[in-house]
Amino acid sequence: MTPTTAVERSRAEGRAARTRMPRSAHGEIRCPERDPVAIFEQQNRTRLPELVPIRYERMTESPFAYYRGSAAAMAGDLSTEPVTGPHVVASGDAHLANFGLYASPERRVLFDLNDFDEAYPAPWEWDVKRLAASVWLAGRQTGRTEQQCRDATLTTVRSYRETIRFLSDLTATERFYFQVDADEIEQASRNPEAIRAVVQKARGRTSEQVLRKLTVTTADGAPRIVDQPPIVRHLDIGSLEAIDGIVASYRATVRADVLLLLSQYRVVDFAMRIVGVGSVGTRCFVVLLLGPADEPLFLQVKEAGQSVLETHGGIRETPHRVASELITHGQGARVVGAQRILQAHSDPLLGWITGVPGPDGVRRDF
Repeated sequence: MTPTTAVERSRAEGRAARTRMPRSAHGEIRCPERDPVAIFEQQNRTRLPELVPIRYERMTESPFAYYRGSAAAMAGDLSTEPVTGPHVVASGDAHLANFGLYASPERRVLFDLNDFDEAYPAPWEWDVKRLAASVWLAGRQTGRTEQQCRDATLTTVRSYRETIRFLSDLTATERFYFQVDADEIEQASRNPEAIRAVVQKARGRTSEQVLRKLTVTTADGAPRIVDQPPIVRHLDIGSLEAIDGIVASYRATVRADVLLLLSQYRVVDFAMRIVGVGSVGTRCFVVLLLGPADEPLFLQVKEAGQSVLETHGGIRETPHRVASELITHGQGARVVGAQRILQAHSDPLLGWITGVPGPDGVRRDF
């Protein structure tokens, strides 16, 4: 019987692809000869040299920590693996620690991806394989047996398959609005008390909470970010005027309603802050703004370089028009656009900055 709808044609194409590329083929490892240290050193050339030792220190804490910091090496490995063909907007770094709970602007707690630095059009299998391997490594780190790690990994992949099947039965609009609410996770969990505690912690992540954690009140009553070297530190160069210019460039990329909101805030302080594992050494700042009632708003300004899927995975171009649009306005726009596609409910304050000149004369995207 000839498929008549787009969904039926997609499923027929999927069955044909599986015939060409059987599932068993994905179990054949063809890792290329490569020097992982050389890959890290290549990445470090564009990073702040004084922070590189911290990156290595964090990566050597455990095999899972190393895995978190080695997305580039894995992208190179995956580039030699068999694929069925279709490209998606891939996360590029879909390990277990890059999923979590977060509060939407309406304070609903959702579960989703939370890191998009490496997002880029790529084979759909790559994210699934990176997630599956991370589940096994995370299980080892938390003292699980090899059988428990295997069971958890198989459960993860089965859940992915079943969810994709479930989503394929929805309409395009229903898929667009689909999201995973923390309440649903709590109800389905074998340990709802633990989930409830994590949900409460996620609800507590507000600018007021960050203010208490990162700042002190000066003699004139103004908040100031506290230096906690090497994790948080003010720079020897730069000024509020310079940051004002950068924030103004960012404002030009947000929606009209967000622009109106931000127009009521003024920048009062900023500092460099080290975050994550694999991104240590890139330039990341926290900017403190105050509103008309001196209410705090923190913005993170994070450097956006090329995705490892492009630099090490060998992805050069994509036939998908939407995906192509992601990469035409700079690396910051790529990250923001990918987050809006991949995350069910993204922060409305997302924006980007292109071509910020640094003290070394290099222009960078954020």
